[in-house]
Amino acid sequence: MPLLHPIPPVFDASSRVLILGSFPSVKSRQAQFFYGHPQNRFWPLLGTLFGEPAGQTPQEKTAFLLRHHVALWDVIASCDITGSADSSIRNAVPNDLTALLAATQVQTIFTNGKTADRLYRRYLFPQTKIEAVCLPSTSPANARWTPELLRQAWGAAFQKSGLRLLDICAQV
Repeated sequence: MPLLHPIPPVFDASSRVLILGSFPSVKSRQAQFFYGHPQNRFWPLLGTLFGEPAGQTPQEKTAFLLRHHVALWDVIASCDITGSADSSIRNAVPNDLTALLAATQVQTIFTNGKTADRLYRRYLFPQTKIEAVCLPSTSPANARWTPELLRQAWGAAFQKSGLRLLDICAQV
């Protein structure tokens, strides 16, 4: 039985960058919000890049993203998956980005990790025609990417997108 993506996208009319993951982990599905695993580095990383805490609750994190013109969603709307393992994703059905892209100023898409990037290129690039920038995964399973290396890679990508970062973090 396929699992349905339980979390709506985060965006508003001023969103300029879209970050796409693959599909919510078990912890994210339980928390009903993106990157819910306490060891995932996504929220601390964005907090560092933008120079303020990302917040604790879904409402605080949503406000943080929108304040910084960042939209957030996942490539997959439904799939068969074992636990949280991206490698086990089967029978994927992609999300439709049409409404999100039409309602925003998004011109830059980042994918959080290789699986999200592969799925985006396969399912969504033909629709969007927007080349995605593949960034290293913030998952704790991607341990070879230290917080400092993630900050450098993500900071450089955000800097190229034109979003304003904390000055010290933009100098990568």
